Amino acid sequence: MIRSWFGLTKTVFATDELTLLPHQQAIADIVAVHCRQGGLCLILGDPGVGKSCIKQSLQQSADKRMVVLSVGRTMHTYMNTIKILCQAFSIDVEGSDFRCEKRLIEEAFSLCRAGKSLVTFIDDAHLLDMLTLRKLRLLFEEFPPNHNLVLVGQTTLLGPLSLKANDDIKSRITYSTIVGKLVNDDVEAFILEELTKAGLGHNIFSSEALGLLARSSDGLIRRAKNLCLSSLLEAVRDRKKEVGLEIVNRVLIQPHWRMEAELPAHLNGANI
Repeated sequence: MIRSWFGLTKTVFATDELTLLPHQQAIADIVAVHCRQGGLCLILGDPGVGKSCIKQSLQQSADKRMVVLSVGRTMHTYMNTIKILCQAFSIDVEGSDFRCEKRLIEEAFSLCRAGKSLVTFIDDAHLLDMLTLRKLRLLFEEFPPNHNLVLVGQTTLLGPLSLKANDDIKSRITYSTIVGKLVNDDVEAFILEELTKAGLGHNIFSSEALGLLARSSDGLIRRAKNLCLSSLLEAVRDRKKEVGLEIVNRVLIQPHWRMEAELPAHLNGANI
């Protein structure tokens, strides 16, 4: 709808032409070095700050000497997790967990002998059971030394890792970072850059609407993107070529955008 109404040939906020923001690029560059050297990296942050963009960029920029695997279903048991890894390697998943582990280790060393490094991303790692993570750590301990494990998740992962019982995992971390939120000016710059990439003029959002979008995004890239897309869809519904304050406010009154304190009493969980 947006492409048709505004006469675009590209999708607004498309992920196929990923361009990292400067602070994201700095993190990606550091992790890329560890991917060649081997180790254990943590990329942490609130939902929507752009952690997945960093992971996606590293996956897209991997050359022929690097094999990148990704596990996103982190609430599985250890057995199912290693089967997911086997499927990513395109190797047999049948048999016991011991057999699957043996095949994974053999494949890892085969890649190493071929001069390739191996990187495994585990997304939403804060949801991973610590016992499963410990078993994975023991499995990856058998991998070649140039293997790099990257845990991507929320900062709540730091809590379990700080426990004495998990020192065996924490002591192996070679790099960790927390991806921060953006300030309002950077959110505005991000939105305008995305508009440019899609071929939309910067005046599609009035200056007041752009400022409100930036403030309402709370520094989160995903939130800014969704607010902009919702506002553009509202403009299409109104048959308008410009997004003004009235359209953005219409989006912001939707319950999921409003702060808990602003919700009606009968919808506020604290008052039920």
